[in-house]
Parts: sequence; structure tokens; C-alpha cells
Amino acid sequence: MHISSVTHNRLLAAAVLSFVFLQSAPRAHAVSKEIVELQTQVQQLVDMVQRLQSTLDAKMGVLQHLAEQTADEANQMTTAVNAMQQKLNTQNDATGGKLDTVSGQVQSLNDSVDELKARIAKLDKTVHDLQTQLQNMQAPPAQPGAGPMPGAGPMSGAPGAGGAAPGTSGAQQAPPLQETLQAGERDYDAGRYDVAQGEFQSVLQFYPLDDLAGTAQFYLGEIAYQQKDYAAAISDYNAVLEGFSGNAKAPTAQLHKGYALLAENKRDEGIHELRSLIQRHPQTPEARAARSKLNGMGVKITPTMAH
Repeated sequence: MHISSVTHNRLLAAAVLSFVFLQSAPRAHAVSKEIVELQTQVQQLVDMVQRLQSTLDAKMGVLQHLAEQTADEANQMTTAVNAMQQKLNTQNDATGGKLDTVSGQVQSLNDSVDELKARIAKLDKTVHDLQTQLQNMQAPPAQPGAGPMPGAGPMSGAPGAGGAAPGTSGAQQAPPLQETLQAGERDYDAGRYDVAQGEFQSVLQFYPLDDLAGTAQFYLGEIAYQQKDYAAAISDYNAVLEGFSGNAKAPTAQLHKGYALLAENKRDEGIHELRSLIQRHPQTPEARAARSKLNGMGVKITPTMAH
């Protein structure tokens, strides 16, 4: 572009000089044929330069238009690439969230299966214990001698010959359920842990299948937790979660189990237990306490757990 402009300028300068020279020649001399031809050639040269300039201007316009079009296409391509990258990032984040959700659901399902197995095992044991108790209750009382004396009749008047009197069975009578549990709760609140422990154990002994037995089991875990016997507390909380998962104390039992695990420096197990609580009971105060605990520990909580 620069070379064409210089050539154009030089040709124009030559043409102008030739024209000026011819115009300034003395009129006294006759215009020769060569001068006329030279003028004609100069005029042709000027015309060629003008056509060349027009051609260059046209080509420059085309090149400028192509450059602008190329720049627009490049900008559009950049915008499209950025949009695609943003879309890919969004999809990756969504996929990661879905994977966390699926992982939590699978873990919850596994926990539920384990819990069901434990409850079945506990139910089998309870049925076996009940059958044993029924057999013991139905067994006839032991006679003082090896057998009846020869000739002794059924109406013998000897003392003790008729066996034990009705109502004198050696089986311990069951205490009232509600009163025993409430007494245990009062003693627990008053700090009389030894007395409360005996009352809660009585509830478990005489009413093992009642839902209130789960409450008694929970308070046994609370007593162990207050006494910093975290291993025993975890065992009692597990008994609540495995045998009485529908009990109102189950969320609190799982929360305190997580705390007990952390107190025993079992960080990973404690975090898992608190996350499982959030997954199972997301709208409870216990779940909010678990989230607060995990946040304080700097542990990430997945979006599905944050609700």
C-alpha cells in the first residue's frame, strides 16, 4: 500500500511538471509534432494513474470490509466459546451435586438396611427370650420330694403336700411402665444417675418391645455420656437407632452419638454420623445442630444437606 502511494505521487509530479513546461514554452516557437505526442502520452499517463488510484481505493475498501468481517466473526467465536465454557462449568457443578446426592442416598439406603438387619436380630432375640420366660412360667413348681409317697392320695392333709399356693410364684412382678419411666427421668434431671439407671433398666427388662423402652435406652446413653463413658454411650445410642428408629429420641441419639465419636477422636466416624443425621432428618433441630457443628469444624456440607 505504501509503495503504490509513492508511485502514484511520483507519476502525478512528473505529469504536472511536463504540463507546466509545455505551457511555459514561448509561443514564438511552433508546437511540434513531438510535443503534441508528448502531451498525449502525459495525458494517458495521468488517466492511468487515476484509474490505478480508483482500483487501489476499491481494493482497499474490499480489504477493510473483509478485515471488519473477520474481526466480527472472531468476536462471535470468542463469545460462543465463552458461553460453551460457562455451560460446561455449570453442567460439571450440577453433575457433582447429583453425584453427592446419589452418594448420600446410597449411604442412607445402606444404613437403613443395616438398621433393619439389626432390628430383625434384636426381634429374634426378644422372641427367644419371651419364649424362654413363657416356658419357665408354664413349668410346674418343683416338689420337695423325689415323688409321691406310696399310698398317698391326692387329698392328703399333710402340710405342703399340695405344692405351692396360687400367686406365690417366684417371678418378679413388673412395675408400672409410665410411672417407672417418669421416675427415671426425674432422677436423671436431678443428677441421681445411679437411681435413674436402675429405673430405666427396669423398663427395658419388663417392657422390651414397648416404644418407651427406646426412650429408656436413650437415657441410659445420656447417663453414660454425662459420665464421659463415651464407648458405653455409643453402644446405648446404637441400641436406640437399631431397635427403636421410630422413637422420638432417635434423632437426638444419633446427634449425641456423633458427638461421642468426636469426643473419642474418631473424627471420620463422627462426621459420617452427623452427615447421616442431616440426610435422614433434615428439618429437625438436631440436623441444624449437626450442620452448625460441621461448619465449626470446617467440614463441607453438600447442597442437598443444607436444606
